[in-house]
Amino acid sequence: MHMKRHHAGRDLTVDIQGAPHEPDVLERYPQVGTLKKEVAEVTEIQIPAALDRLLEKVPMLRRHPHPMTVHFPIVFSFTTTVFNLLYLITGVKSLEITALHSLAAGILFTVVAIATGLYTWWLNYLAKPMTAAKLKIPLSLTLLLLQIIAFIWRMKVPMVMDSLQGVNIVYLLLVLSLFPIVVVIGWFGAHLTFPVEKH
Repeated sequence: MHMKRHHAGRDLTVDIQGAPHEPDVLERYPQVGTLKKEVAEVTEIQIPAALDRLLEKVPMLRRHPHPMTVHFPIVFSFTTTVFNLLYLITGVKSLEITALHSLAAGILFTVVAIATGLYTWWLNYLAKPMTAAKLKIPLSLTLLLLQIIAFIWRMKVPMVMDSLQGVNIVYLLLVLSLFPIVVVIGWFGAHLTFPVEKH
């Protein structure tokens, strides 16, 4: 099995079209047999005809939408935290405003990343209850919820970062929490894409 999704002995014609390399990479390996056409397995994913036609025309959509979009909420969550900390250190208000803009972009792209992540999980892994998916889904929804709360809070109280007393400390902790949550989500995502070999 390759990348936890490509099984030996199965027809990978469509998968190889969406791969980041050409089919000639397979020439490095000896041919051990010829695939015989059989009736599709019952466990094989059933997708709507319109989506099947789209995937035939654009094979890269079979597995690339999530990796293309997932980096945006990561960077915007990081920059929300970093620019707020820089504001606390320097007192330069434009840094705190940049943090707000990053937070807004983070919300937008977290929604996109969740949608493409669910799609990719369904398409590549048949939505199997894998450990990484079981952890990433609730953590991603938690991240989105915290981003929305922080954004609404900052919009209602524009000076929330100006004085770190009382509930304003809770806001700072909320913003700081985005960083480790994204790291954990990214760790499990990387584990799916680049599984660690157990020796």
